[in-house]
Amino acid sequence: MKGVLLAGGTGSRLRPITHTGPKQLVPVANKPVIQYAIEDLREAGITEIGVVLGNKGRDAIQSFLGDGRDFGVEITYIVQGRPLGLAHAVGCAESFVDSDDFVVYLGDNMLKRGIVDVIESFRAGSFDAGIALQRVDTPEQFGIAAVDDEGRVTRLVEKPDDPPSNLALIGIYVFTPRIFDAIAEIEPSWRGELEITDAIQTLLDDGAAIDSQVVEGWWKDTGKPEDVLEANRLVLEDTEATRAGSIDQDATVDGRVHLDESSTIEADAVVRGPVSIAENTTIERGTYVGPYTAIGANSTVRNAHVENSVVVGDAEITTNGRIIDSLVGRGASIRSSEGRLPEGRRLVVGENSQLEL
Repeated sequence: MKGVLLAGGTGSRLRPITHTGPKQLVPVANKPVIQYAIEDLREAGITEIGVVLGNKGRDAIQSFLGDGRDFGVEITYIVQGRPLGLAHAVGCAESFVDSDDFVVYLGDNMLKRGIVDVIESFRAGSFDAGIALQRVDTPEQFGIAAVDDEGRVTRLVEKPDDPPSNLALIGIYVFTPRIFDAIAEIEPSWRGELEITDAIQTLLDDGAAIDSQVVEGWWKDTGKPEDVLEANRLVLEDTEATRAGSIDQDATVDGRVHLDESSTIEADAVVRGPVSIAENTTIERGTYVGPYTAIGANSTVRNAHVENSVVVGDAEITTNGRIIDSLVGRGASIRSSEGRLPEGRRLVVGENSQLEL
């Protein structure tokens, strides 16, 4: 079985963070989102992976993943070009897949328990497709599956006014090569895209058996800033304390804190986990880093209060103010304006930014 990892899209809901890089490389607990998908595929025994790239960010993704050997896999790159829908992206992988069954994994998705159960359920029967589902509170906002008592899918409907169930598709699929014939039959939706739900429904209409597996544990689509922060909290909940860096004897470090061996927590700083501090980062005197915070590489935090936030990296935070529930982009500089005249906040705010002052 092969893997097809979809890494296209524009990341419009994560702007301005994604103005300078792809959403799949936004870090959660100091690890890019796409790496979690690679690790899930490898854990399921899938080491031949085709990564489908769009027009944006493909050089950065290729630079990070390389040929895959650093992650224990073998990667083939497939260029989709313009984003014409998930079914179009899957169709671009036909030559790579050849005659094998394969898993499709959306590159900005994260799952607590991985995909092993989904694959094992598919392999246990004679199915042409399998889909991962999760129960949601607002099914009208998702693609929804109706299933029978044996877990076989009977119908799919996109964002229904009258949902047939509360089982939402979460972006993990298993297919035989028969899906490519179904993709060739469908027409673009009202969005002008080829929808993967339409292709699966075509399989159903042609009499194919479609398996489903309800995923337990959390699932996050990291498409929006609040989703990245929530995913960061969820991953940090399982963070082990690996305090390899330098901690001054007068610093206070409590709870599960990952501190890279090249990083430092200085005297009179307070760090309360769960927290992740990446390489070449200094938490200076007078700083408080609170729970559910990830500080990226090559950063300096001085005399600040940072809590429940993600600092992507290469950042300088030197303010006596409180930073909470925030996503701070790479290379950001946050300084105090105290004592400067005229009084007021001095901002350089990028397109699509969100501020609460």
